[in-house]
Amino acid sequence: MALILSIETSTTNCSVSLSKQGETFALKEDNSKEFSHAERLHVYIEKLLAENNLIANQLDAIAVSKGPGSYTGLRIGVSAAKGLCFALDKPLISVSTLMALAQQVTIDKGVVIPMLDARRMEVYSAIFDKNFNEIREIEAQILDETSFSEYLEKGKVYFVGNGVEKTKSLINHPNAFFIDSKLPSANEMSKIAYNKYKKNDIEDVAYFEPYYLKDFIALKPKSK
Repeated sequence: MALILSIETSTTNCSVSLSKQGETFALKEDNSKEFSHAERLHVYIEKLLAENNLIANQLDAIAVSKGPGSYTGLRIGVSAAKGLCFALDKPLISVSTLMALAQQVTIDKGVVIPMLDARRMEVYSAIFDKNFNEIREIEAQILDETSFSEYLEKGKVYFVGNGVEKTKSLINHPNAFFIDSKLPSANEMSKIAYNKYKKNDIEDVAYFEPYYLKDFIALKPKSK
């Protein structure tokens, strides 16, 4: 039995889950607009273990959302996860924030585009098929009216995450579907973390760093 604690702090949602064999059985989270991860994360971990009559040493691994996302939020989550791994001598598993976010959407056809707000008209995004296979890697991009047009012309496109609001203001296409009020959660990390655990796909605790993805794709200014 694989008992995994998952930590998600890439946005305003402070989220912690416990899972067995990839199935979440306990979840504690709060979407505070004030980024209260530093105050709440360790409290949530302790409460989640206590409420389920568990002690930290019973965990088989610690999973953490690796980004992209908030610089401060990711630092807090990764620091907490690494601290637990060092103290308990447990493996560290990293989970793509956008891959986990995509799994909040179930589709029969088309693609899912999870996106996180990255200030102004910028977003972090990736593209997944209906089986959550990544068909376009994570990018930091500046949105415009032509963004994702090649996918919209081929079929249905489902946008999810806190980058949706700004996307709706630009993209007007019959194949575009916007799923509001969704943030990355530790709930969807469980299955991904378990699959990586089975393959021993773990991180070097000493050297692991979050995936910040700071560079943006910008258009060159037109020559005069």
